[in-house]
Amino acid sequence: MTLQSDRQAVLYGLGAVILWATVATAFKLALAGLSPIQLLFIASLTSVATLTLYLGCKGKLGLLKGQFLRRPLLYLQTGLLNPFLYYLVLFKAYDLLPAQQALSLNYTWAILLPILSVPLLKQKLTKTDLLAAFIAYSGVIIIATQGDPLSLSFDSPIGIGLALLSTLFWCLYWIINTKDNGDPVVSLLLSFIVGLPLVSLVMLIQGDWPAWSPKALAAGVYVGLFEMGATFILWLMALKTASHTAKVSTLVFLSPVLSIGFIATILGETIASSTFIGLALILSALMLQQLCPKLIAKYGEKVQTTK
Repeated sequence: MTLQSDRQAVLYGLGAVILWATVATAFKLALAGLSPIQLLFIASLTSVATLTLYLGCKGKLGLLKGQFLRRPLLYLQTGLLNPFLYYLVLFKAYDLLPAQQALSLNYTWAILLPILSVPLLKQKLTKTDLLAAFIAYSGVIIIATQGDPLSLSFDSPIGIGLALLSTLFWCLYWIINTKDNGDPVVSLLLSFIVGLPLVSLVMLIQGDWPAWSPKALAAGVYVGLFEMGATFILWLMALKTASHTAKVSTLVFLSPVLSIGFIATILGETIASSTFIGLALILSALMLQQLCPKLIAKYGEKVQTTK
């Protein structure tokens, strides 16, 4: 039974990873006809509809009111961070940068998370975390300077700054989420319900309402469905079905590699050697951060059993 459930979990996980791998390309295609705030509005609206439909099918819509009233301030914070600040900044970064650069820089959020957890969650920073951060941000410099790190010359310093700022907002969102013990899909929907009026208000102030062309609408709906909504549910199903989360968690390393392939074939971007080198450093840092503590713990158990 465990073997069958693990196979099912891997299928769910692969489905989520493949869909996530397409969204960097979808961002650029959507931003060709939409401003960042327009894309965020359409995508957020789609995500709200998708998550509402899912919870309705599961008979969980009744949880929304009670879960919000228990921690209203928490959901006001999460809604401000995700979708509003995180995606607005991320989409602007994708608007300014080649997709390969924005994608690679965005993956450093997992390196930043343990660093922020020290002051905000009073956790300890390990030597592995420090080494991983050094390796990852070395990769960032290589990507940002297009392979000439000593020059410290950036084609789009604003775009690079926004891409890195988006990782800060994403980390803050997950740190705040550690205080949330409610249903995760309900929590995500509450965040989007809070965030959507903020997005609408910015569009109203800017007078930047979407042009409802079929192409623009389809691009925004795709982003909302496969970046913000259905894929999150698919990934949760993978984690719940697996006997151990490690059986599916390592699948996330496939996503940036597949993304680069989609970016090259669909967008036609020539992938720079600096992107390959920088992304390899970032992924190596992520693997070091995830796998090293597990190997140390496993080795420690063996040592204890031999004594």
